[in-house]
Amino acid sequence: MEDDFGEQLLCGVEFLTDFWQEKYLQEYIRDGGSKIKFITGRPGSGKTHFLRLMTAVAGKENYETAQFSAKEIWLHDFKDIYVEIFRQCDVMACLEAVSRHVIQQMGFEYEKIPEGMRFIDYLSQIDSVDAITKREIRTLLRKTFLDNPLMDNNFALACSMLTGSILGYPVLEEQNKELLLAWLEGDRSIKLSQLRALDFYPSRITKYNARHMLRSLAELVRMGGHPGLFVTIDDMEILTSRSSLETIHYTKVKREDTYESIRQLIDDIDSMKNIMFVYAFDRELLDNENAGIKSYQALWMRIQNEIVGERFNRFADMIDMDRLAAQEYTPEVIVAMSESIAGTQNSTLVRPLNLESAEQVIERAHTGAVGIPQLIQMTMQEVDADV
Repeated sequence: MEDDFGEQLLCGVEFLTDFWQEKYLQEYIRDGGSKIKFITGRPGSGKTHFLRLMTAVAGKENYETAQFSAKEIWLHDFKDIYVEIFRQCDVMACLEAVSRHVIQQMGFEYEKIPEGMRFIDYLSQIDSVDAITKREIRTLLRKTFLDNPLMDNNFALACSMLTGSILGYPVLEEQNKELLLAWLEGDRSIKLSQLRALDFYPSRITKYNARHMLRSLAELVRMGGHPGLFVTIDDMEILTSRSSLETIHYTKVKREDTYESIRQLIDDIDSMKNIMFVYAFDRELLDNENAGIKSYQALWMRIQNEIVGERFNRFADMIDMDRLAAQEYTPEVIVAMSESIAGTQNSTLVRPLNLESAEQVIERAHTGAVGIPQLIQMTMQEVDADV
């Protein structure tokens, strides 16, 4: 039932989503800033739905987005995070957008180029190909990528060659194009010696240079016409899980490597531009002092909120969904949420809650281990059973 009612259950947190959309997506990140946020709360407090909603909002704002779960991607090696983000971004579309910008800088209108025709072939068709024109293409590619201080030199060179292949000059064979994309994606199956034929001598992407590669990717996304890159990582509580049902199990070493990786990202975030990370986890990851975030002081010192006021702070880096619910979920809001859920069901047996039931939900949330959004569903199911 939980996945079916995502937007209905989140109508109470527009207080936060609207704020993030305005202050971060439309302003701070778009203007070149970068940010890391953490979302916590009890099971059923709406963390996953919040991430999905914010990812959808970011998509509507034309951000490139990447979303994945810590249950599916190892987090102790930042290279794996970079690779997953790269795979979810439309890199070729960004490079094509850059190629159109190069065409415009040369004084041509890309709209006049027949669909499917490369720029160099169009120039040949209108008798405009000569050594000077080719040199200008190379110069613009160098200025666009290799002279960009936010880009790793090898990342920039690979993008320059790939953009050249889109333009039709410098010429790049299809197999070499695939090699460059595979290297950018961190594919360890390719041999670096294969790239040397392109006069390209990169090192492999590892956890030591992956953050620099991510900074380069975020810059490419911006150059491709997007305001930035929005990344969400869910289910971080798996770091302390001992369940045999999970496919990923973290040893103490891998768990602490994950904490250190996040710590390094926090320290490096100001060197990046146009990127926002959001990590989400159950309160267990905070409350477990032996294995949770608090057990790794170098990280905890960077993310704890120094001042906690009576009012919910929408600027806080650590967002507690239960605290947000306690402030925003009045009985009237809970009734409205239940009415929205009931309205999606083609059954007369699914009935919305009344004010008395809504007050009971709030009371149960004060003492139970489950958040208000899930309690609404559970209470509606109990009402259904009584009908």
